[in-house]
Parts: sequence; structure tokens; C-alpha cells
Amino acid sequence: MTHSSSLPGLRHPWVDRLLNQHQRSLTELVNGLGSPLHLVCPAVFSANVEAFQRSFVRAQVAGSLLFAKKANKAGCFIKACALKGIGVDVASVGELQKALGAGVAGTDIGVSGPRKTDQLLKLCLAHHCLVAVDSLDELHRLHALAQSRRQTARLLLRCLPQMQPGSRFGLNTQECEQALAFCRQHSVTLELEGFSFHLSGYDTQQRAQVANQLIDLCLASDLEGCRSVNLGGGFAVRYMDPEQWQVFMDEQYPELFHGGKDFAGFYPYGALRAGAEVLDDILASPVGPGLTLAQKASNHDVRLIIEPGRALLDQAGVSVFRVQGVKDRSASEGYALVTVEGSSFNLSEQWFNSEFLPDPLLVATSPRPLAPFVACIGGATCLESDLLTWRKVAFDRPILPGDLLIYLNTAGYQMDSNESPFHEVALPQKVAVELRDQHFHWKLDNLA
Repeated sequence: MTHSSSLPGLRHPWVDRLLNQHQRSLTELVNGLGSPLHLVCPAVFSANVEAFQRSFVRAQVAGSLLFAKKANKAGCFIKACALKGIGVDVASVGELQKALGAGVAGTDIGVSGPRKTDQLLKLCLAHHCLVAVDSLDELHRLHALAQSRRQTARLLLRCLPQMQPGSRFGLNTQECEQALAFCRQHSVTLELEGFSFHLSGYDTQQRAQVANQLIDLCLASDLEGCRSVNLGGGFAVRYMDPEQWQVFMDEQYPELFHGGKDFAGFYPYGALRAGAEVLDDILASPVGPGLTLAQKASNHDVRLIIEPGRALLDQAGVSVFRVQGVKDRSASEGYALVTVEGSSFNLSEQWFNSEFLPDPLLVATSPRPLAPFVACIGGATCLESDLLTWRKVAFDRPILPGDLLIYLNTAGYQMDSNESPFHEVALPQKVAVELRDQHFHWKLDNLA
């Protein structure tokens, strides 16, 4: 008996239009630019930005967005940040230079990361970026550089949440007190604007609780201008229907996966609350009798900063793979092994020893009768573990070489976080697309 499952991904209207009206253009793009090919849609990104901004407005609180640059390397998203007037969160010299080059003002750029080089700190000082200081050593180095260059450093102190004491990010309570004292002592050079934190997971109550504690730190700092709290990321994306997701989680078993592979866990693909809804929940979280986080921040003129990455990229991109070969073992094993031009490095959930679970869409490039066809999807490398989809997915017709497989909603982390020129294969191209007036417009990302 063949064991397979169905986990259809949610599909944005722009993808439906692409498939229904411009499938020939899609095929020609892949033929011309190679497989895999990443299509990105800045207009969807901009709509996601606006949804978060509306959440702050509804809650009547001052709020700022920083796009977490690490979630996707495409330049068109950074240019969209500049056009929408939001900032960018970076963690390297390269990311900072790209943000500046795309027109994002240095004052709108936040710089995180656990141990920043002197080169990065100097660039931050030159462009008045907001630095999230992660250690006492970093604070002292930032002060020395600012003093030697006769500049003022804008900074946040990154605090270690008590509920995740094992995290490698942030200053513990004692270090935070020492850092705050140092900032008071050197307030001419160090302009402390507030505090930030890194919190793994998607617990909105925990995030609101830590933010509340950092608002109290702002109030107790006795430093003018110390009125910002950076909540970080942690805004889930809903990739599929929550009910279908829950059925899968309740019934999953190793026979659903090639080789009986077992996974320690999955991303919450069927999140009940996602994107700006999560921000709504955080802002509405109670932090005192009859007092929400948003109300407390507003009462004390505290600005809340968030760093969505994946959530701003929700539905803003797809990845297209051309089928290179099919090893049909349906008769003997109940499913086929499909090989695509590309590898699991192009779907970075494998980086987390997990699986990108939404069903890929089959675009058949030649006519054939409908017939159930179960397959796993592998990459074209010499690695046994190189599978894009370990799960046995049921398609409505046989897959043939030359067909296209489209992975939906891959802009957030999947496209390029783990890409590699393994086997001397060139890195995939990104194409920025726009659909307007029934026309399909595209540009290579580096020209968009």
C-alpha cells in the first residue's frame, strides 16, 4: 500500500495569475535562465509592510519596522524598504552596504549580530546606524571607536530574556546593569536609545512580557532619549490551512517519508495566527491591571521596533525547478523518485534538519491523462540526503522530464539561506516580477 499525504499550500492571487495566464512565459524564463529559478514579487512584500503598519496604527502606538535582511538576499526587497520608508536589520558589512546602496538611510538601519567587527562598527558610526550591543566588550569597543573618531554612537542594549537563559545572545542581568552604568558615564559618546532582545519561538505572551520588562528599564535608565524597545522577530507565517496542518501533525508517521525518515520537528506551517495578526496579539497582551503593552508604551512615549523577515516575505516569492529525470518505482515500492535541476540547498528548511512541507505544484509541459502519481523530489547531487521533499506527495498525473515543479511561498529563508555552488553549479537567478494590465513584466533582480 502506498502511503502519501496532501498538504496544499496557500496560494496568492499573483501566483494563480502567473499559472493561469502566463505559463508560457514562465517556461521560457526557466529555459532561458536555468533551474532552479526564484521569482520574487516586491508588490506583495510592500502589502505585508502596510499590514504591519496598520497594526501599529490600530493600537495607537509608535512603531517602526526593520526588515530582517538575512531572510532573503534579493535587492528588490531592500529597494521596496526604501520606497516604503521602513528600515532594515543587518548583521554584516555586506548587508549594510547593500541596504545603503539601495537607498535606505543609515538612521533607518539596525545592526544586530553577536560579535560585530570593528569594520562594521566604523561603518555604523559613519552612517548613524542603530547598533544592538550584544556584549560588554562590544560596548567598550564601540565607545573607543566613537571617541577616537569624535562621533556619537546610537545604540540599544541587547538583553538576555530570563525564560531563555541558554541563549548565546544578549547581556545577562548583571552585564546589563554594568552596560547601563557605562552608558550613563559616557552619555556624550554613547547615545542609548533603549533595549532589544532575542527570543526564539512564537509565544506572543512571552514576547510581550519581555518587552514590558524592557519598557521598565527604559523608564529607570534616567537617560534622555532612552525610549525604544526592539521586540525582534517571531511573527509566524501561515503556509497552509490550519485544520489540514493539524490533521497531518496528528497522523504523521515514518511511512509517509522516503526511507522512513523521521524528523524532530517542523515549522508551524498551519499557524492559527500569523503575520500582522501576531503583532496585534502582542500589542494587546495585558501587562498590568487593565493595561495592554501598546497602552503602556504609548503612555510613556516608548517606540516599539519589530524585525519581521519571513513574515514580510509571506507569499512574495516562489521557486521553480525543472524535472531532470524520473525513477518510477510505483509498481515495486508505490512511489517514484523525481530528480530536479537543483538541490535541497535551494530549499533551506533542510538547513534546520527539517522539511519544507507545502506540496509543490506540477506544471506539465506536455499533455497526458490524469492518473494518481506519488513521488518524492530529489536534487541532482551525489548526496544521499539531497531530497527537496522526503514526503511522498500525491500528484494528479505522472511527472515527466522537462516538467516544472513550483514550490510556493519560498521567499522567506528558503531561497538562499543555504544556497551553495556545490558541484560547481551556478547559484540560481532571481527574477523580480510584476503583473499589471494582464501583462507579465520581469527583470533580473540585480537590475530591478
